[in-house]
Amino acid sequence: MQGKQELRFDGKVVVVTGAGIGLGRAYALFFGKRGAKVVVNDLGTSHTGTGTTSSAADSVVNEIKANGGVAVANYDSVEFGEKIVKTAIDNFGRIDVLINNAGILRDRAFKKMTREDWDLIVKVHLNGVYAATRAAFDYMVAQKFGRIINVASPSGLYGAYGQVNYSMAKAGVIGFSKALSKEGQKSNVVCNVIAPIAATRMTETVLSKDILEKLKPEYIVPLVAFLSHETCQESGSVFELGARWISKLRWQRSEGEFFGDNFTPEDVREKINSISNFEKNPTYPEDTTSSLSIMMENIERSITQNKTSNKTYKSDDVFNLIRNFLASGEGKELVKKIASVFQIDIIETKGGPVVKSWTIDLKNESGSSKEGPAEKPEVVFTVSDEDFYQICLGKLNPQMAVVQVSYNL
Repeated sequence: MQGKQELRFDGKVVVVTGAGIGLGRAYALFFGKRGAKVVVNDLGTSHTGTGTTSSAADSVVNEIKANGGVAVANYDSVEFGEKIVKTAIDNFGRIDVLINNAGILRDRAFKKMTREDWDLIVKVHLNGVYAATRAAFDYMVAQKFGRIINVASPSGLYGAYGQVNYSMAKAGVIGFSKALSKEGQKSNVVCNVIAPIAATRMTETVLSKDILEKLKPEYIVPLVAFLSHETCQESGSVFELGARWISKLRWQRSEGEFFGDNFTPEDVREKINSISNFEKNPTYPEDTTSSLSIMMENIERSITQNKTSNKTYKSDDVFNLIRNFLASGEGKELVKKIASVFQIDIIETKGGPVVKSWTIDLKNESGSSKEGPAEKPEVVFTVSDEDFYQICLGKLNPQMAVVQVSYNL
């Protein structure tokens, strides 16, 4: 059995932000060993964004060179991403891979969060990603090749206490990346997101040494390397990974509920469990077009229903009488005796489709009647409009008229 073909990056130029320590350092060292020319960016701040030093970036550059690789250092803040990309162009004439890895934390409960806590996170995690990517994007489009990896976090996927600022920024990175992947598609510029959990100076503040030992930064490198390679066509994807485990995430949407005209907050309350049901016919949308198509389908349904509902039926008068009777409070005795919810489906002719449904609730308070299907009917009758009218006049035996009866007891 032949060995696996090694993924090489000979001739490629890779820019890694925040590459002085942790994950960024692991990425930079890997690409240096695999033939890439590496721009090692690091401002040299603390994990909270204070102070600066060039020693972190210089140390990684020296290590890459000691291993026979090619690298240069850059000490700019990511908010000046154009300067970082200029370092790549000035030294190597191109940029092929951009890994927006730089990050800081300003963890604080929201009620104690300051504007500085918010602004610093936005500056690094959002403005920094924008600045570096914007500067690199034109070069990548022109050369018809580019690989961009943006770093989110499980906090951006799920939220985390004390990280409103950080969670917001990391969620923003996901939206940024998904949109950019669509713009870069025609030019072979792909963009993906990773949400890693690894032992870094940021996670050292919240995780035990035993757990950190199992979360080596080196376990994140293989996915980043694959997503950076010219053979990778994956784009617009989000991966969660750590401890030698890699997974891919996607959006899931419930089937949802369609409402008729003039629906109310009370209608939404009645349907909220159904709206939130992911077990029945879920979908997995990948773009906004899918949302629009669902809405357009509902509009068509609404038009069809309106055409049907605008037609009057003899049974309408009967149900309106029932509604008025129950609304007067006279139905309390019926509720005590019957205690059931009925749905009456009206058809125009036997074998035809249901043209209108009515709900008669004889289970709650003094009862009620309304147009539309019941949420949880215990008995459903299907009957033609004319037959129902004749039944109510006492001129037709219900057993001879009802087309179908179903029970949900």
